[in-house]
Amino acid sequence: MDSIRYVELSTATLPLATPISDAKVLTGRQRPMTEIVFLFAQIRTEQGFEGLGFSYSKRAGGPAQYAHAREVAADLLGEDPNDIAKVYTKLLWSGASVGRSGVATQAIAALDIALYDLKAKRAGLSLAKFLGSHRDSVRTYNTSGGFLHAPLEEVLARADESLAAGIGGVKIKVGQPDQREDLRRLTAVREHLGPDVPLMVDANQQWDRTSALRMGRAFEEFGLVWIEEPLDAYDAVGHADLARALDTPIATGEMLSSVGEHLALVEHRSADVIQPDAPRIGGITPFLRLAAIADQAGLDLAPHFAMEIHLHLAAAYPREPWVEHFEWLNPLFEERLETVDGRMVVPDRPGLGFTLTDQARAWTTDSVSFGAR
Repeated sequence: MDSIRYVELSTATLPLATPISDAKVLTGRQRPMTEIVFLFAQIRTEQGFEGLGFSYSKRAGGPAQYAHAREVAADLLGEDPNDIAKVYTKLLWSGASVGRSGVATQAIAALDIALYDLKAKRAGLSLAKFLGSHRDSVRTYNTSGGFLHAPLEEVLARADESLAAGIGGVKIKVGQPDQREDLRRLTAVREHLGPDVPLMVDANQQWDRTSALRMGRAFEEFGLVWIEEPLDAYDAVGHADLARALDTPIATGEMLSSVGEHLALVEHRSADVIQPDAPRIGGITPFLRLAAIADQAGLDLAPHFAMEIHLHLAAAYPREPWVEHFEWLNPLFEERLETVDGRMVVPDRPGLGFTLTDQARAWTTDSVSFGAR
């Protein structure tokens, strides 16, 4: 029997080298993204085992996540770290007045992920192996080179760099006010890559139903792996109608923050590819619950962002998945993930296999601890 004796929370702000724009910026709904705010949780037990987890927020919500985590983290003290599901439920009830989605569960996610990291480390296994992996590597595609702030020439150059680095596919952003510009960029990228390189597009929820159908039909000739977020994330019926009308698979789910919200996508057959985000959905505990439902429904899986976590979860999914490659988080961690022959290799390091850098600590803006170190 072991018990949790110490919890440390910290929040850090990672600056982005270039302001990032997708269709939400070009349509006037958001400002360019200049930073990402992280919530880190470090947990230590009486027997000396440690775990690291994190959650994050883009543009807004980071301080709220940190504030909620500070309110509930002390309830971990004295609990058996083996009982992750029990602890998760306790944390949900600790913050029950603010609900079971959004900021509340995103704050809990960092703690839940840290507990899984700890448990896998104690077993001496990577998290993927601990969960029961189906594969030792996962198909991967790059997103960070395909944003709309980048001129076409840069997008093409970044695509070449990704493929040369062993990344298997490329995703570019679409959804601009001028739909002809989307077609121009997509045509150029497909011609540059050739017909055999996996290619995805992401509209970031910026089309209405009519535009999504029109653009989806225009995109059929490009042989896309999927069209991502063509409609508002909560429009399950619209996504379902679109999925039935098009040959190109539909992918969505990254913006949803609970299993319950994802269930509408499953029940309506709104997507061919479901894209949950473990830090957003509330951690690994709810992610695994959703993954079982998605597999039973015959859905493919492509988790959003945070490859450091999602590589392990994708490796444990029964159906051949994809994992999204972003290099943005590299300054936070001492270790790197390997990409070979179009796939991301699951590291054999115990747990998630990551430790924080001095730079991550330098970017820390606040921290708090509970219990005895």
